[in-house]
Order: sequence, then structure tokens, then C-alpha cells
Amino acid sequence: MDRDWGSKTGGGGAASAQNEAIDRRERLRRLALETIDLAKDPYFFRNHLGSYECRLCLTLHNNEGNYLAHTQGKRHQTNLAKRAARELKKLLFNLSLISESFLSKTVKIGRPGYRVTKQFDPDTKQRSLLFQIEYPEIEDLEKPRHRFMLSLEQRVEKWDKRYQFLLFAAEPYEIIAFRVPSTEICKSTPKFFSHWDPDSKMFTICLQLYFKVKPPEANKPPSANGPAYGTAAPAPPPPPPQGNPPGGFANPPRVPPPGSVPPPPPISSANGPRRTPPSGSLPVPPPPSVGSGTVANFTPGTQMGRQ
Repeated sequence: MDRDWGSKTGGGGAASAQNEAIDRRERLRRLALETIDLAKDPYFFRNHLGSYECRLCLTLHNNEGNYLAHTQGKRHQTNLAKRAARELKKLLFNLSLISESFLSKTVKIGRPGYRVTKQFDPDTKQRSLLFQIEYPEIEDLEKPRHRFMLSLEQRVEKWDKRYQFLLFAAEPYEIIAFRVPSTEICKSTPKFFSHWDPDSKMFTICLQLYFKVKPPEANKPPSANGPAYGTAAPAPPPPPPQGNPPGGFANPPRVPPPGSVPPPPPISSANGPRRTPPSGSLPVPPPPSVGSGTVANFTPGTQMGRQ
């Protein structure tokens, strides 16, 4: 009598999830042995111990079937996709280098013709430069390019911070550069513009440059007796007071007491050198006063004895 539930007698019972996974890997191994040639697999490697390695995933396997089952797994397939994307990116980069090298080997035919016009706007006090470059033999679907370059970026002329360079390039002509003042450039639409006329082969660009006007005092040379550069001039002395102060209290002049000798007038270099007596020799100074101190008893040329 057959049972309506469970497994049949002698069937071995229902397979678990682990047994199903083992059975699936075995079927994949057999299928891989029939369809995959390990001799053509670049990631298959047999080491000196007799086991097998996967060079892509850096895994170790005991036999060929185990390696083939690994190749059908998720880890190996993910690493294969990553490797393919990396190789594609490298291939595109190499192609871009090849294309750039091909463009750089284009034969140059010389320098283009140019015309530079200086302009001045009396209303805004600004100067402008108008560049007109002619490219009569420019390549098809090619448009001239321009850019600004600092003086430090070039190696043709000596570095000078007062200037910068404006470069123009178009194939198959050589690159030309103009030296312009290194000042602020107004890049607004009405003042800074560039235009390429494909019919007349004329490339036009206009630059509006700022030139700061210096004040007239800065252009005057400093005086010989004036203050040093960068220091402020001293303020004039205040005028002497006139009359009594507003409070009504004024200091009266001091009168010397009776019988005292008035002091001599101060010696000033502004009054000129001291006058000499009629004899032509200077007066002899008075002898030093001798007191009772230790300085008066000092004898030059002697040395104090040590105690």
C-alpha cells in the first residue's frame, strides 16, 4: 500500500537544500567538462603542489571539476565583467592617444595673416585691442581657438609679470601669440566678443582692457628735502597763543630776585659758531674744583692694590 504523503519506501527521503546545491554543482561540472577547454582558459593555472588556481579570483581548487564549477559561480562571473570593463576603458584611452598623435603630425603650412587695431573710448576711458586673423586655407569643419596664457607658462621669452599672451590656433596653421598687458579684462558680452566668418575665413576677437589712471600727485617727483617714500609729512607746529586764555588766568613772567646774576643765554647752533676774542686764541677753561670726595684724590696712572 502506497502512502499519500512523504517519500516512498526505499526512496532515501526528500533532498535538503544542501543536497540540491551539491547536485547542481555536479551537473555544472559535467557540463563544463564537455564544453570548456581548460587549455584555452587564461586564468587556469596548476601549481607545483598539484592543485589548481584561478588567477582572476585568486582561489585554490583540488581538481579540475572544482575549478570548472567555480567558473560558473557568481564571484568568477563578476570579476570577468569588471575585467572586461577595465580593458574597454583602457582601449578607448589608447584610441584617444592615437587620434591626438595623428592630429599633431599634421603638416603646418605657415603662420596666418593678422591685423591688430588699438582703440580708445573717451567716455569710459578704456582702451581696447581688436585682433583680426585670416585663415584662408583652414581645414573643413574647423574653427579657430584662442586662450590666454601667463608669462610663466611660456619658455620663448623672459618672464615678465607685466604682460600675458593671447594665443590663436587653427589647423593646419602654426600657433601665433600676442603679448598684451597683464591687466584686468572686461569679459562682458558687449565688450568682449569673438566671431568666426566661414565665408571670408576671418576670425575676429575684441578685448576691452582696463588701465587705472594714476592721480596727478603720484606723478610728481619727491622733493630733495621732503620725507622718505611711504612716510607721512610732519604736521606744522601750532601757532603761538595770542593774548590771555579764555579763562582769564595767565601765567605772569617770572622776575629774578634782586642781587642774583641772570643766566647766560642758551647756546644755539642756529646762531652760528662762537666768536673768538681779538687775540685769535680761545679762552682758557677754568680749573676743576677740588673737593673732599674720592674723585678729587684720584691720581691718574696708579693702580689700586688688591686686599
